Amino acid sequence: MNDYNESTDPIIIEQSLEDWVLTKVNDWGNYYENNYADKHQEYYRLWRGIWNAGDKTRQAERSQIIAPALQQAVESNVAEIEEATFGRGKYFDIKDNMGDSETQDIMFLRKKLHEDFDLAKVRRDVSECLINSAVYGNGIGEVVLEETLEMKPATEPVMGGAMEAVGVNVSKRTVVRLRPILPQNFRIDPVATNVEEALGCAIDEFVGAHIVEQLQESGVYREGYMGNASEDFDLEPDAELTVHQDDKVRLTKYYGLVPRHLLEKELDYSLDDDEKEGYYIEAVVIIGNESVLLKAEPSPYMMKDRPIVAFPWDVVPSRFWGRGVCEKGYNSQKALDAELRARIDALALTVHPMLAMDATRIPRGTKPEIRAGKILLTNGDPKEIINPFNFGNVSQITFAQAQALQTMVQQSTGAVDSSGVGGSINGEATAAGISMSLGAIIKRHKRTLINFQESFLIPFVSKAAWRYMQYEPELYPVSDYNFCATSTLGIIAREYEVSQLVQLLQTMGKDTPYYPVMLKSIVDNMNVANREELLDLIDKASQPTPEQQESAAKVQEAELAFQASQTAALSSQAEESKARAIKLAAEAQAVPQEVEIARMKAITTNLQAGDGDDKEFERRMRVSEGMLKEREVVLKERKDQREAQPNVAENALMERLSPPTTEVPQEELPSD
Repeated sequence: MNDYNESTDPIIIEQSLEDWVLTKVNDWGNYYENNYADKHQEYYRLWRGIWNAGDKTRQAERSQIIAPALQQAVESNVAEIEEATFGRGKYFDIKDNMGDSETQDIMFLRKKLHEDFDLAKVRRDVSECLINSAVYGNGIGEVVLEETLEMKPATEPVMGGAMEAVGVNVSKRTVVRLRPILPQNFRIDPVATNVEEALGCAIDEFVGAHIVEQLQESGVYREGYMGNASEDFDLEPDAELTVHQDDKVRLTKYYGLVPRHLLEKELDYSLDDDEKEGYYIEAVVIIGNESVLLKAEPSPYMMKDRPIVAFPWDVVPSRFWGRGVCEKGYNSQKALDAELRARIDALALTVHPMLAMDATRIPRGTKPEIRAGKILLTNGDPKEIINPFNFGNVSQITFAQAQALQTMVQQSTGAVDSSGVGGSINGEATAAGISMSLGAIIKRHKRTLINFQESFLIPFVSKAAWRYMQYEPELYPVSDYNFCATSTLGIIAREYEVSQLVQLLQTMGKDTPYYPVMLKSIVDNMNVANREELLDLIDKASQPTPEQQESAAKVQEAELAFQASQTAALSSQAEESKARAIKLAAEAQAVPQEVEIARMKAITTNLQAGDGDDKEFERRMRVSEGMLKEREVVLKERKDQREAQPNVAENALMERLSPPTTEVPQEELPSD
């Protein structure tokens, strides 16, 4: 008999998408709770100046004072970063990265983004992210899309051609906003150092129940009963915010990679062919109260990017979570608080010392209370009944110690004394003063500025531009998605380059060929709204007119004719010099022969036949004949050499006409 019972087989239940997401998010949340939650709560408390009972380390410590040194450090650091970023007005720029001739689209995009960012109060939200970064170590923001109503006056023409207001035109449009996220509400893969390289990230927070209900009614979220939200003090820094659980929903928004097969089960449509490759797919998953799947879809953004921007105040290597102002000044702040509390407690004992009373000398039923104007009846001399304890005076050394600890907080945080902080940049400040002020700020906060602008501000500008081009194509009819966004640091660097180019341009004349090139470089680096138009005007102005082209052609023809005549004259001179050189060479060869002939004539001089000395004559003739034969041989060898080298004379002439060259001996050449 087979004892096999199918009911005893293990039941394998495949994991749902929401379970997979919640498992990841909870694991990442546990990592944050174990490593950063308590520290972040402590930094928040010191920044707010909230006393904690845990600060009471000694029974004698009664004061609850918290020195404002760390608060001032946070405020001054954030203020200087904001001034360096926004104090110049235009805090970002966009340039075409395609190298094409179409520039109107980029110019329009830059102008429109500035307008919509002002409308969406982006600067306010960026400021909040900066405060979070200074307090907790990380500034985190969510790039969200919101539908808003845009109202414009409705007009119609009346008599006389004038326009009269007849009402208001209301239209819907999408606005890109930046929503600050507290680190307590952010979850990210612990092995990642930034948002893009992580498996995913999530926002886990409480929101109003009415917000979720409205999104369900509009069809953005799925329908489903979620019940009441559970209490979770870890998600909200203030305990009082965790009340009224019936009015809140714990919303978990996940952005990142999910298993493809789990996502396909939740969709009522088939994925595209290009979306079916790979095990994971970029998706958006939203869960309510850790139970109800409210939304699940592939990433709807055309760039498949995650709508999260984050930056550390100071980078901690190989970690996503950074180090903020509060962490850098924490130890000095704690020491300063302990010093101040001890001094205040000592002053309290000095001003209001403890008293010793003889209870036998006080009438029965009398309350031993000490206050101004109170009359106390005693049995005997009051001096012998009530004796105060003398604790002496507080040492002046404690004041110097407190000042030293205050200075340590400033040094550790990079903050400056509030009395030394200059005023913000205004219209009355000079360009030199602005440059000096910004230069000092950038020097103190260079690393933070680089982190903020490269990892937060520039990515936000790029994501916002892509969102507008995707969801508001009528307002953003831009087809060129390949652009380059720069922030204040880049703008300042370009302005410095402009100043250098202007100085160089002042040394050139307007007729110099390089003048238009230098002028274009100056305009291209300037932060002006109509930069592309100015560049186009410079190109057109640098192009010669038809009259100028004709005149230039005539000048070129004249120059070519002059060069041709000069070449012909030089060629004629060269031929004449060559002929003269050949003649001189021939004459030089003939000179030795004439000399020899004259010498032979001299041999026979005064020797006439029949003089009677025939033997002498014959001897001299034999000698002369031998010498002539020898000379003929020499002349023949020279002739053969001339025939073998017919250009010797010409080469000699060229060597004489060429300028002398100085050869450096090999041993005198510099060695590597």
